[in-house]
Amino acid sequence: MLAEIFAVVIFVTMFGFIVWDRFPKHYVTLGCGALTSIFVFGIGMHSVKAFVDTIAVGGIFKRDFWYAAEEASEQTSGVNWATIIFLWGMMIMVEGMAEAGFFDWLCLKIAKLAHYEPVRIFVAFMVLSSVLAMFIDSITVILFLAAVTIRLARTLKFNPIPVIMAEIFCANLGGSATMCGDPPNIIIGTSLGYSFSDFVLNTGAIGAVSLVIIIIYFYLTMRNRLQDPADKVDPSTIDVEIRIDNMKEFLTSTVIFLIAVALLVTHAMSGLTVAFIGVFIAAITLITAGRKAITLLKRVDYPTLLFFIGLFIVVGGLEQTGILEIIAEFIAKVSGGNAFVMIAIILWVSAIASAFIDNIPFSATMIPVIRTLAATTGVDLSTMAWTLAIGTDIGGSMTPIGASANVVGISTAGKEGYPISWATYCKELVPGTIIVLVVSMISIYIRYL
Repeated sequence: MLAEIFAVVIFVTMFGFIVWDRFPKHYVTLGCGALTSIFVFGIGMHSVKAFVDTIAVGGIFKRDFWYAAEEASEQTSGVNWATIIFLWGMMIMVEGMAEAGFFDWLCLKIAKLAHYEPVRIFVAFMVLSSVLAMFIDSITVILFLAAVTIRLARTLKFNPIPVIMAEIFCANLGGSATMCGDPPNIIIGTSLGYSFSDFVLNTGAIGAVSLVIIIIYFYLTMRNRLQDPADKVDPSTIDVEIRIDNMKEFLTSTVIFLIAVALLVTHAMSGLTVAFIGVFIAAITLITAGRKAITLLKRVDYPTLLFFIGLFIVVGGLEQTGILEIIAEFIAKVSGGNAFVMIAIILWVSAIASAFIDNIPFSATMIPVIRTLAATTGVDLSTMAWTLAIGTDIGGSMTPIGASANVVGISTAGKEGYPISWATYCKELVPGTIIVLVVSMISIYIRYL
């Protein structure tokens, strides 16, 4: 009983400090991970095995960690090193693409193809945000898109706020479509053994339908606030420079990105795990970067990777002590074993929770819960996995603090003189979030239950 109390207190404390946001998040999770190791595994359980199983370093040296001849094996608990390594590799690739000017070129090229017409740019950038976020971290997508949007807004004299808010929403929506789109999906996929194509065929299909609906919704509700007719600029007078400084670096980064996409799409067939893909992509990016390799390595977001490690240890404490099984039993009891009710609970609780707290720790916590629910109620695990992914990914769009992309986009706009208040944000995006969640729930009911 002592171990269970320690595990719950440490977990609640960790969440409290994350929400408070007064200390770096990786300090919070690493500190709580250390407390879990001492008080839960040591004082409470007196179990070295529980600690070793949670750290899970040994799995890295196993063949199936890098190459799985059959379907990827499930990681039952502990630090998900496949997620850590894959994220590290993709971060290096993205830094290489940024260094080559890939994102600036792409955004400005699409604006030119849209003839610098604000409404066309508005729609095009929603699609671009969603597509890029399927393969690249949504924070990076919004960082570059928001900056380019503001640059174009000043030239074309339109209001960038509706565009940036729509970009944020579509980045979170696009991230739900693939295994590598959002961190929660990476955790779900590597923990439960799902492939890139599994996500595309399931959450991707729901995301595609939702994207069409949300583009129509934002077009109808926001387009009239983009530009005063009196401010309209003649497109023929626009002179926005679209330049590639180093063509070799640009082409190299583009080829590496396409290789990464190809490897992810085919990894279920090739047997190459996401950990292998992450290391391989990082290696070729660093090799081709030459003298810039050290710079790319320094730019990697190491605090985020450390945040994940500490988080997995704390959640491992909850799992090792059986707390997550109790939560699963509670959900099963409340739903009465009814699959429809259970799916609704997972979807809406995930969405509402992700609107106010970081969706990464929430999804990591819920994975063992849905695994237990599947074993005890007979509801298909994959159905609950897709529901959890959609709930955490989409729910984060509801508030300015619900996802990292939201914070980055609002911060970028504010620094450039375009503040976005909570009231403005929620007025526009809460209805859109509810629409997508309702569409997703109906889709899950029709397709899986």
